Amino acid sequence: MVRYALYFSPGPGDALAELGASWIGRDAESGKPVEHPNLEELGASELASLTGPARRYGFHATLKAPFRLAQGVSEADLTAAVTTFAAAAPAFEIPSLSVGRLEGFVALVPEHPAPELATFAQSVVEAFEPLRAALSEQDMARRNPEALSPSQLRNLMRWGYPYVSDDFRFHMTLSTRLIEPDLSRVAAAASRHFAPVLSRPIPVSALTVFVEPEPGAAFEIHSRIPLAPGQQREFA
Repeated sequence: MVRYALYFSPGPGDALAELGASWIGRDAESGKPVEHPNLEELGASELASLTGPARRYGFHATLKAPFRLAQGVSEADLTAAVTTFAAAAPAFEIPSLSVGRLEGFVALVPEHPAPELATFAQSVVEAFEPLRAALSEQDMARRNPEALSPSQLRNLMRWGYPYVSDDFRFHMTLSTRLIEPDLSRVAAAASRHFAPVLSRPIPVSALTVFVEPEPGAAFEIHSRIPLAPGQQREFA
């Protein structure tokens, strides 16, 4: 069955989008592979190996994790709901990103706390919950519930994803799970690769719908819906 996801994804032509596509080796906008760079700390073949899962999902940060549509909800209904939501959600900026380490993964994360971003993310989680089908037992098992904290398990049961609300951490995944010294080496390579866009504002000006056409397929960009201009209104 088809799954959809609501992600932050930089727009085409954005320097962050281009650097992200070359790092993971695929452009989710076109669906085409992108040549990996040979970096001082990290060769192209090794980079390809450690970005396999990120390549399938596309360069993004999760807002509403992949979900199947509830019975009676169509793709057109989802698109209409995203359009309505986006029209009432003002665009904003993440002041800056940095290369971070999250439980052994290398990722781009906000350089400083970003409460506006967290509020926006939770508004996305809540707004589209009525469109999401309940998780199957198999879906639940894939999340390894025994390893989750109590709050993460509550999130999984309520929202279909453990890492929302107080457990949300905005991140753009850049690697598989690593251990030292590889973790430090890959983080250093990422810092060098993404240097042109680190410590500069990152606009959050659209909500991007990704689609997984069939189980195991690469996620593709279905549509990118612009947010409202300005910062005068509250999120829906």
